[in-house]
Amino acid sequence: MPGPCNTRGKKRQRARRDKKPSQHQHPIQVHPGPSPQLHDFDDATHDPHESPYDPPHPCDDGVFIATPSIYDPGNGPRVRDTRAFLSSFFAQPPALDDELCAEFAQEEVLQMLCTVLPEDYAIILWYNKSRATGRVCPSCRRLYSLGDVLPELIQDTPKIFPEIRPPYLAREQEISGLCSPLCFIMASFNHPGAIKTTWGRMAQDIDDCTWELLNSPGSSACDQGLSLLVKMARLPDLGLGQLCLPDIDFESDG
Repeated sequence: MPGPCNTRGKKRQRARRDKKPSQHQHPIQVHPGPSPQLHDFDDATHDPHESPYDPPHPCDDGVFIATPSIYDPGNGPRVRDTRAFLSSFFAQPPALDDELCAEFAQEEVLQMLCTVLPEDYAIILWYNKSRATGRVCPSCRRLYSLGDVLPELIQDTPKIFPEIRPPYLAREQEISGLCSPLCFIMASFNHPGAIKTTWGRMAQDIDDCTWELLNSPGSSACDQGLSLLVKMARLPDLGLGQLCLPDIDFESDG
């Protein structure tokens, strides 16, 4: 069960598995800091002076028209308002026939995520983990489905080499929703030494040295919680047991 509600029996069963590094051996550490602007990959077709969170605009007759929750800068749709997106036609419904997705789809999980991540990132992580194929990239906000062939983030880039799909790309899209190598690098910018050994891997596939790097303050470049999302997405319970209930020892036999 993917949350702090896990039974201790299941925790002990996981502990008795092979001795690969796990989330229990590598607790998540949070390093707070100031909040800069989000990364924006919009091209010239999108007004750079328009905020993704602009209030409704009045028409000539005085009627207010709400800003759409989705926009397309020319290389794929982006989510502009995560709350509005969840109730829109564009959002996939939770995959309730999948046991893991159904557990993550609980509203209580979203509420817990909102206590440790900024709301936008909490909603995106919750959406990505509770949908079978629907994804929103936490870095560039691209809306896509697993298996889609996505256009380049930077348009008009010359194709010098034949297009090769990175072997860990599909796995990373499934794990965190980060849609491209560029977005993953931006999300992991605080820990450049851990980029190659974290890309496309879950917690049990990451070595001790990499977890130490991920839990360090890193370069101290504030990313509004994006690097924390990268770590949480790799844990079976998103690390909520550690972050929301730090006083409970889920590994204790007592």
